[in-house]
Amino acid sequence: MANIHEILNQVEQLPHDWHICGSMSRECLRAIVRIAGGRTIQHSVETGSGKTTLLFSHLSQDHKVFSLNDFGGAVNGSITCVKDSPLFHAATVEWIEGPTQRTLPPYQFQHKLQLALIDGPHGYPFPDIEYYYLYPHLDEGALLIVDDIHIATIGHLFDFLKEDEMFRLLEVVDKTAFFERTAAPLFDPYMDGWWQQNYNKRRFAVQKPHTPRVSPYQGNVMKRAESMIWGPVRRRIRRIIGKGH
Repeated sequence: MANIHEILNQVEQLPHDWHICGSMSRECLRAIVRIAGGRTIQHSVETGSGKTTLLFSHLSQDHKVFSLNDFGGAVNGSITCVKDSPLFHAATVEWIEGPTQRTLPPYQFQHKLQLALIDGPHGYPFPDIEYYYLYPHLDEGALLIVDDIHIATIGHLFDFLKEDEMFRLLEVVDKTAFFERTAAPLFDPYMDGWWQQNYNKRRFAVQKPHTPRVSPYQGNVMKRAESMIWGPVRRRIRRIIGKGH
């Protein structure tokens, strides 16, 4: 494998507008190499593509990229730029082209992931959709990288993950967050369980769903009904007791 620090140095020399959607900062690229470089990454995924793809093609043994060649195959589309780069190690990368809203849901992952980068479409709820289809496949100790957390829609996901027991925030570099998957049990993606999530428990007086809630209106109706049923019975009992004295 090529020396990753030599590759990083050359990737850093590429202009920020190397492709049409812009690129991660040098600080973020360095953080990826620093944090991921010492790990064994057999299987990884990213949504979106660019300079990070160049790095992951050397850091991972099997890297899958869910991406669009931005804006109808522009000359400097993100996929085109990566594929044409001499820094790209094509043998380790599988491309799944198309909107992640369509390509991620049906995709069948065959292996646990040791790294995932969420950097696809940023409009709501698309980052959350990507998270939903990726998080069940993250191995214990896997890196989850979330880019552009300064954007409100992604910042909301960042706030949730910071409090979730499945993840530990390693650090934030510029506008990119680095999480590590903990040993906490997988949150069941096919049930509900909202009351079990820290983000909800810390903001809401959680009441287990099997405990019925009674609104003030319902409570008043129940009290009136109870009075109508038991009131006459109580009065009758008191009269009988009174006659006995």
